[in-house]
Amino acid sequence: MTEPQTPARSLGLQAAVNARDLGGYRTTDGRTVRTGVALRGDALNRLTDADLDTLTALGVRQVVDLRGLNEVEENGSDRLPGLDPADADRAELTDGRAIAAEGPVRLVHLPVYSPDHDIYVSLRDVLAGQDAAAQHALLGDGGGERIMTEMYRWFVTDEVIRGRFAETVRLLADPDGTPLLFHCTAGKDRTGWTAAIVLTALGVDRATVYEDYLLTNERSAALIERIMDAFGTRGVMKDPSLMLPVIRAESVYLDAAFAAVADGWPDFEDFLADGLGLDAGTLAALRKNLLVD
Repeated sequence: MTEPQTPARSLGLQAAVNARDLGGYRTTDGRTVRTGVALRGDALNRLTDADLDTLTALGVRQVVDLRGLNEVEENGSDRLPGLDPADADRAELTDGRAIAAEGPVRLVHLPVYSPDHDIYVSLRDVLAGQDAAAQHALLGDGGGERIMTEMYRWFVTDEVIRGRFAETVRLLADPDGTPLLFHCTAGKDRTGWTAAIVLTALGVDRATVYEDYLLTNERSAALIERIMDAFGTRGVMKDPSLMLPVIRAESVYLDAAFAAVADGWPDFEDFLADGLGLDAGTLAALRKNLLVD
C-alpha cells in the first residue's frame, strides 16, 4: 500500500485552527496538488482582524459555507475581508444554494443539511437538557458512531446533498474563482468528505486521503480537550466521553462514505460522473487548475 504523505499546511488562522491547504500532496501519476488554491477549514464566524489580514494575503476569492441555516443563525455568518458582518447577517439565506455576499471575497452558501439529519440540533438539545439518561440514549452503546456513519452514508446517497458537494467541486474547477476556501462548522465531516472527493478526483492515493481527513484530530486536539473539560466542569454532561465519537474524525466514518460509493457505482470515476454529475470537461478543468507537473 502507498505510504501516506504529510503536507497539509496550516493557514495560520487564530480562530479557525483546522484551516489548511490541500496543496502539496502527490498524485499517483507523479503530479502535485497546487498550493494556495484549494483550502479547507472550520467556520470563519470568529475570525480576528489578524485572520482577515491572513485571508487577504492568501488572496482568497471565494468561500463556500457548507453549514446549515440553523448553524449560521446561531453561531453567526463568516467574517471575511471587505464584508460588513451586518450585510452578511442580513442575507436572506435558505437551506438551498445562495450567494450570501459579493465583494472582495465571494461568499457562497451550499448547506449540507436536511431536517432528517440535523445532528447539530439533536446534540444541542440533548446537551442543553443536561439529562444524563437522554444523552446516553442518544450517544451511548455506540449511538454516537451510528449517528456519524449514517450521516457519512447520507452524504453519498442523497441526491440533493450530492449536488452541494458537486457544486463545490465545480467552483474549484474555475480558475477565476480560486483560491477558494470551503468549510463547515468544525472542518471535519462535510469539509472532510469534500476534501476526500477533491483529492480522490485529482488522483491522490486513498491512504493520503485518510491522512488528510484524520489530521483534523491533531489540529483540533487542544480545542477538543477544552470542550470535553467544559462539558464536565459545567455539569453539561455526566459522561463527556460520550461526545468523543461526534467531535473526532474516525476512519470508520470515511469508510462509510466510500462504502456507499462502492454500493452505488462501479468505481469512483463513475461516482464523479454519474453520482455528482461532473462531466469530463469539469474534471479536466479541476485537474488543470489544482495540479502542477
